[in-house]
Amino acid sequence: MEDTPNLARLFNTLDRGAVFELILIAATAFALAIAEQRALPWIANRLHGRYRHYLLAAVPPLRLAIVVVALTLMIPILIEPSLRNMATLLGAIGLALGFALKDYASSLIAGVVSAFEQPYRPGDWIRIDGHYGEVVHVGLRTVDIVTADDDRISIPHLKLWDSPVVNANNGSPILQCNAVLHVHPEHDGRRARAALEDVALTSPYLQFDAPVQVLSEEHEWGSLYRIRAYPLDPRQQFRFITDLTVRGRDALRRLGARPLMPTSSPQPPALRDGVVQPPPKE
Repeated sequence: MEDTPNLARLFNTLDRGAVFELILIAATAFALAIAEQRALPWIANRLHGRYRHYLLAAVPPLRLAIVVVALTLMIPILIEPSLRNMATLLGAIGLALGFALKDYASSLIAGVVSAFEQPYRPGDWIRIDGHYGEVVHVGLRTVDIVTADDDRISIPHLKLWDSPVVNANNGSPILQCNAVLHVHPEHDGRRARAALEDVALTSPYLQFDAPVQVLSEEHEWGSLYRIRAYPLDPRQQFRFITDLTVRGRDALRRLGARPLMPTSSPQPPALRDGVVQPPPKE
């Protein structure tokens, strides 16, 4: 029974001035968060290269800083800032979050971690749980991506604890693309590689400062070529891959190399007692 008055004394008596001050702080923080969330992307979309990514990456930390400052100003108005009171309040909050909002709290904590470690930033192209797209918003609980099909997907930061995050460009305008071509094995491999390299070097989407590679793999069904190159802008990656694929296929046909589509994606050959086994019959 004695704990009830002590718990009641945690909170200050709020008069009209205190209530007005709380509302003013909350409204100002909300207005600042909305303003920076709209203004910085608007400015960043008018920039190019690294400056665009740097400005977009500043949105989540600034919003987090606004929230922290607002809470720092509001808590002393609500609670007498003594060590005992703060320990009691934080303990009660932690207990409530632990039982009622376990996953939500975990996502919030992961969101704070992501703001500092930055496994993804606005403008990055990431893959999480099989979803691939451009990061357009990093909130306190979720990260929003837009896929190539223009679908917006919200992924909770909770995935950071148990799922790998594949970041294709990691805060930079440099993103590698792979165009895959399947060819019948009866062809001149040296001429094919040279022709595919010319296709990449003549693409209007190519970033000339980055390297161009043409790699070859041999499989039971034929040859596989990969053109690895970098577009001028990560948002052009799908146009770039399409351009390399279409013109690469035409270039191989002019050399007499017949395009081939395997019945399944290339897999490493199965081994049994050290002997390569033939693929199973359909």
